[in-house]
Amino acid sequence: MDSKAILGYAISVLGLIALASTSFPQLKAVLAIPAVITDIYLTIGSIVILAVGVFLILKNSDSSSSNKLVEVPIYHGEGKHRKIVGYQRIKQ
Repeated sequence: MDSKAILGYAISVLGLIALASTSFPQLKAVLAIPAVITDIYLTIGSIVILAVGVFLILKNSDSSSSNKLVEVPIYHGEGKHRKIVGYQRIKQ
């Protein structure tokens, strides 16, 4: 797993915890979130944090999908008389 993916998961968990604290006042007290921050601001901020984390996770999965194996044909013969004799897997 890449460090960007781990960072994405950590940020997503923080966003989920912050979002859960809007529903559970006990969790808000445990996290020591100041009373100045209202629930609506906390909700919006936690959704933004969660979106950034998910973006990092998806960005990392796109880069790892470029390491897919693709099958390419192996030919025998020349010109019109070429025939496929097998396939070879290569990284794309």
